[in-house]
Amino acid sequence: MRIEHVAMYVNDLENTKDFYTKFFGAKIDKRYHNFLTGLQTYFLTFDDNTKLEIMTRPEVEAIEKSLTQSGYIHLAFSVGSKKKVDKLTKDLKKAGYEVISGPRTTGDGYYESCILGPENNQIEITA
Repeated sequence: MRIEHVAMYVNDLENTKDFYTKFFGAKIDKRYHNFLTGLQTYFLTFDDNTKLEIMTRPEVEAIEKSLTQSGYIHLAFSVGSKKKVDKLTKDLKKAGYEVISGPRTTGDGYYESCILGPENNQIEITA
């Protein structure tokens, strides 16, 4: 058994798509638009065929997020090495994204950094 994909609602579909394409190498499927409901989606596929579905619709609400709230809290991407973690973290910071921790080795042995991506979604970058 495997997880087929993870989905999240966003307010700015195009900006979110561009972020994951530029920084994480996502391949983009054709945009889906249901004209009846206003739902629009993209499936983003990463190197190992993991998929992220990003979705928006007119009634999506922006909410205040907390890094300690219950429920899904972050996406983690393994980039393959400490050097790549350092470089991507630096590139994201230069592009204006907030680095909230790291790069560092965590207590459970991960070398990682955490940033706030589009719409303040937390993203973990691991070696």
